[in-house]
Amino acid sequence: MKKILNILPAVLVLVFVACNSNTEPAKTETPEATATAGQEAVKDDVSQKDVVKIAVGSKDHTTLVAALTQADYVKVLANAGPFTVFAPTNDAFNKLPAGTVEGLMKDDKKADLRNILEYHVAVGVYKTENMQDGQKINMVNLDDITLSIKDGKVMVNGSANVIATIPASNGIIYVVDAVLLPPAKKQ
Repeated sequence: MKKILNILPAVLVLVFVACNSNTEPAKTETPEATATAGQEAVKDDVSQKDVVKIAVGSKDHTTLVAALTQADYVKVLANAGPFTVFAPTNDAFNKLPAGTVEGLMKDDKKADLRNILEYHVAVGVYKTENMQDGQKINMVNLDDITLSIKDGKVMVNGSANVIATIPASNGIIYVVDAVLLPPAKKQ
């Protein structure tokens, strides 16, 4: 009887393992089968949208979305952030001298385009209620913007008015009516 009691646990383990074993062959994923897209490819119709998805969904920001795509900047802004983005409208881009946008969209101008786009993005969330007149914010391209506040209205660099504020899952978007041009680099 003692021998049976000693063998019984081993038999039970074997039965348990046999009953729970998967009879399907193991599936292996090849690198070709694995998606290479990052967070920008996540499909989520329930949660708050990130800054890129908000811009993509806006008919007033098609030029900005095209520029982000050309500069390979979509994945960066789809990440967790947090980001503060000053997003120029299509009309803001139209105020630039003729041919400027088209020239920046060429492959050999990608670095210039990216510099301009990075001058519209700060790491962190800068909420309107915490902004101060004369406040400087360091942007991703390492240049500063300067805020002006008058009668509760925010202006950037004395030229771009904040016309809307949109919260995003990874930061905040301030829609602006002018393109912010970074200062010329000192030689």
